[in-house]
Amino acid sequence: MSARLIAQLVVSLGTVVGRAFFAAYKQAAANAAAGGGAARGATKEGAVDALTRKTGMSMEEACQILNVTQEAELEKILKNYEHLFNVNETAKGGSFYIQSKVVRAKERIEMERKEAEKQAAKEQEPSPNASSENNNNASPPPS
Repeated sequence: MSARLIAQLVVSLGTVVGRAFFAAYKQAAANAAAGGGAARGATKEGAVDALTRKTGMSMEEACQILNVTQEAELEKILKNYEHLFNVNETAKGGSFYIQSKVVRAKERIEMERKEAEKQAAKEQEPSPNASSENNNNASPPPS
């Protein structure tokens, strides 16, 4: 009798879990078809989203934690970081969790700035096609 109840319980749980996985797969497939996921990795927004996924923190959240704006000077960011880090020192009775959030917020802002620098450098360097087009349009040297 008890073996039968256990078997029924296992089968019922397996059915519920199977349906949940099927529904999750269906939703993931719908999201991928709608253009979500890794399909947008080449754009600036895709890079920013990748940074958010990598750090687990958005730029807005990082700025709120450090009490700065996105356009703040590096000195202001570092000053706020040092203050918040020292205030939350565990030896002084601070919170390790908050201290780690402060560190992650600083890392997130640094990553965002490095990504912006990369984008600016990409935009400034001339494309190889532009230089070859200029060479093709140039007149031949005199003979």
